[in-house]
Amino acid sequence: MTYAQNRKIIDVDSHVIELDDFLRNAARAADLEILPAMDAQTELPVRHEAMEAGRALFEKRKVDPETVAECEENLISNALGGWTRLGAFDPKERSRALDLFGYEIQLVLPTFSFHQVAHAEDMEVLEAGARTLNKAMADFCAHDERLRAVGYLPLTLGPELALEVMNQGLEDGCYTFMVDTNEADPEKISFTHPDFDKVWARFVEAGAPFGVHVAANGHYKAVPESFKNNGKDLIELGGDAPAGELGLMSINNSAELFLSAMIFDGVFDRHPELKGVCMEHGAFWVPSWMKALEFITTTFGKRREFKTNPAEVARKHLRFSPFAGEPVGWIIDQIGPEMLVYASDFPHPEGSADPIGKFEATMENCDESTMQAFYYGNMAKLMGVA
Repeated sequence: MTYAQNRKIIDVDSHVIELDDFLRNAARAADLEILPAMDAQTELPVRHEAMEAGRALFEKRKVDPETVAECEENLISNALGGWTRLGAFDPKERSRALDLFGYEIQLVLPTFSFHQVAHAEDMEVLEAGARTLNKAMADFCAHDERLRAVGYLPLTLGPELALEVMNQGLEDGCYTFMVDTNEADPEKISFTHPDFDKVWARFVEAGAPFGVHVAANGHYKAVPESFKNNGKDLIELGGDAPAGELGLMSINNSAELFLSAMIFDGVFDRHPELKGVCMEHGAFWVPSWMKALEFITTTFGKRREFKTNPAEVARKHLRFSPFAGEPVGWIIDQIGPEMLVYASDFPHPEGSADPIGKFEATMENCDESTMQAFYYGNMAKLMGVA
């Protein structure tokens, strides 16, 4: 029996926990020399001892059936840590993990390699890094049609270069891309400017939703550094989750601003088939956001003509993955059954040791059609899956 049991599931958020040669193995000769090292960045520090432990356990699984059986038995356990979990960095092992999970489709995103390239200030390095990252993600997923590679599209490159990077990534085998939610340079145009329409049109042409994921935020800082001078220790949740209570409290801020701008600036009106999925920002804020869209529509309605009701635009075009442990049933009661989708966050610790169990503990009053929509139907519709 698989972890999914009789459920039909699309997992919208999982990750590869890369080894330090992940990008170098995929890099084209022209890009190899300018790629930064994985541990050159400080946003998500690399623990080399943990990575080497993962390598050692992987080598042991190659020759020891008992070790394989133990790791498979502990598939959903967080006890082993990222690099040591089955399928964390080896493509064939990932397929075996997917067999055990029983998911129909699993979107796969980067972890350390994203930070390896996303913080480059040199646009040439950023472009080369994104291009290499996309190739590496596509290579990881290429052997298994259930695995869908999610690359990285830094829109700060501008619409022309971003489109080139996107086209190359699609050609290499990426399914879609996560995009930055914030343009840090006040002199550059917004990502919702009509000049970027060619990029949004390409998502429609590719038949894939764009992705908005925590940390892909264009260096947006929701919590000023001074709040950390509070005489308390900062609690780290692990993975790419923000540190501290205020970090989690404000995890959605950049995504909320970006998605609101996409709606109010008419991007979805100009691209009626464009879809998006918001991953690992939680969903506790979505009910109040939907109410805010309605309030702002009423407030500005006499001076700004909205082609389509903004709240309905959100309902039609966007999906959100809640954290395991959030009151999912209550959220569905507030916004309806069509906006939330399942995500395991495997093998990151934030996904918990039993995401299905945690979700369903808060969904006791959800009927079967709502459950099916959450696990499969809502994302299948967004992806255009038959």
